[in-house]
Amino acid sequence: MDRRSFMLATGGAVAATTALGVPAEATPGRDPFGLAVRFNIISDIQGDLADFGKALDDINVTNPRSAGLGVAGDITPRGYDFEYAQVRSTLDKHPHPRKVAWAIGNHEFYVPKWRDPDTLAQETWPNGTTEESLFRSFYKFARRNTVYSETSFDGVPVLCLGTERYAKYHDPKLWDEVWISDRQFTWLEQRLAYWDRWRKPVMVLTHHPLPNTVSGTRNKLYLNDYLQADRLLSVLGKYRDVFLFSGHTHWDLTLSDWVTRRVVPGSGNLEGFTVVNTGAVQTGWVDDGKGGEVSLGGSFNQGLQVEVSHRAVVIKARDFTTGTWLKQITVPLRDSL
Repeated sequence: MDRRSFMLATGGAVAATTALGVPAEATPGRDPFGLAVRFNIISDIQGDLADFGKALDDINVTNPRSAGLGVAGDITPRGYDFEYAQVRSTLDKHPHPRKVAWAIGNHEFYVPKWRDPDTLAQETWPNGTTEESLFRSFYKFARRNTVYSETSFDGVPVLCLGTERYAKYHDPKLWDEVWISDRQFTWLEQRLAYWDRWRKPVMVLTHHPLPNTVSGTRNKLYLNDYLQADRLLSVLGKYRDVFLFSGHTHWDLTLSDWVTRRVVPGSGNLEGFTVVNTGAVQTGWVDDGKGGEVSLGGSFNQGLQVEVSHRAVVIKARDFTTGTWLKQITVPLRDSL
């Protein structure tokens, strides 16, 4: 069974890329670069509320004063209001950071595939569901009125990006492809330029990964997620101290290319920007050796801890199920070089 079938059955010009070396194990200790802001990033809850609760509990143990939690999309399995309510209820039942930054994912648009919550009916898509209602549900849950937003985690800017159309409503040949408006692009350009003038690193959360970056994104399944990939790359590629966190693939954080640097030709930034896989709360996947992917099976629940100091950003991959650190990488900031 391929991944799309699995999820339905359960309801739920290319720049060079260089993988950065990372140690096999990492144990958090005193920050050698001075006082750091520590926060956490996860993605792809997709109805796995038990593992979501377990992740929150583990974060409370390893980072009890976390400055924030970023969730890089696929908050729900399908985007029903009651599913958002279940996520909120789980969040409220567990210790969690006061600030949460939510990015929208493709699973937030899957209500139209269902005649009702118990009846899959893709042949009659959209089953009376309007595109507007799907965005309205996300806005109500995220407590804002745009898919893009800026949040501060103790002074660290966190920008959420997201699609402003569900593609199939606009082109029957498409499904989950991301479309970004001129307004969102202008906002992103302005915010990145603003923080660059202040010489601050910027964390960017987006659900879909950019092609040819982190684990899985050389697979044909993830090469065309963005309708305007080159434009987005041209914006992000100007800034050395941008960190892009993406989910969607669910690929294992133990893989060597869980973090990469993406260099965009013509950007003027020869060092590129950092791209990071967020892992997933629900179900892990890896390459099947045939151009597709296969489920890892068993327990899978992974995410990140990020530590930002004035000299470097330290990113640590965490297995919430086993309570172990998987990987760690330190990325020096421009002012430290």
